[in-house]
Amino acid sequence: MLRSVILAAARSDRVERLVETAPVSRDVVRRYVAGAALADALNTSRELVGAGLAVSLDYLGEDTTSPEQAATTKQAYLDLLGALSAEGLCPPVEVSIKLSALGQLFDEKLAYRYAREICQAATNAGTTVTVDMEDHTTTDSTLELLMQLRKDFPDTGAVLQAYLRRTEADCRELADAGSRVRLCKGAYDEPESVAFQAKLDVDRSYVRCLNILMAGEGRPMVATHDPRMVAIAEDRAKWFDRAPESFEFQMLYGIRPDEQRRLLADGYTMRVYLPYGVQWYGYLMRRLAERPANLAFFLRSLGSRG
Repeated sequence: MLRSVILAAARSDRVERLVETAPVSRDVVRRYVAGAALADALNTSRELVGAGLAVSLDYLGEDTTSPEQAATTKQAYLDLLGALSAEGLCPPVEVSIKLSALGQLFDEKLAYRYAREICQAATNAGTTVTVDMEDHTTTDSTLELLMQLRKDFPDTGAVLQAYLRRTEADCRELADAGSRVRLCKGAYDEPESVAFQAKLDVDRSYVRCLNILMAGEGRPMVATHDPRMVAIAEDRAKWFDRAPESFEFQMLYGIRPDEQRRLLADGYTMRVYLPYGVQWYGYLMRRLAERPANLAFFLRSLGSRG
């Protein structure tokens, strides 16, 4: 119920205005978002890389409705990759893209063309791209475009969401040699016909999917903040005789930083998903919905700075 309320708030212009104009929102958001500008993304990435962490940068924005918006997003990524290369931050820093931000919802060919330009720029910079997954209505399209991109850029990463009933089958399709797959639980409001609703069912699906990826020949990217899932991933890696460098953990910027440092100290690759840009509201609401316990932390943050 709480998750549904949060996701409804994510679609409310009124709630968005209230949160954006709250006196303390800017300080709180900085805990989860690098900032609005390219310079903010570079500065935070430099700090994280300096601490031994890897990074996946996400220029915030999705559900683009015009070619002009899609072109702006594409150019933002090209500028970002050029700056990362100039700063010597590649390959520890890669980028994550959303195809809907590149025009997927109204012109798949345009989205593919722009995604391909970004992949080429990433290759030139010496790093990689991961294609984020969005709501279930775009899953088939996203995977089809990903397969096209992988023909020329085979290290392009995929994202699969364990709460979708189809994901075990998708894991089997993608767990081949050289395939990079980020496994997350999922953060969109999906109907029961396509997605597990109970936390226990989602957790069980996550473990089944994790087993498939760990047993495969690709590179699993274990995206979770759940202590139990982290422990299971560590156990599964040992069970399948996985070397620490053959997979990685991923967590969101600002969430469980102590655990991020612990995993790094234990010899694992720890990648921080780092968003930046002005369109932070929808991102933040989905993070709260993904793990409603984050809502209590956010509210405490608001209260502590008032």
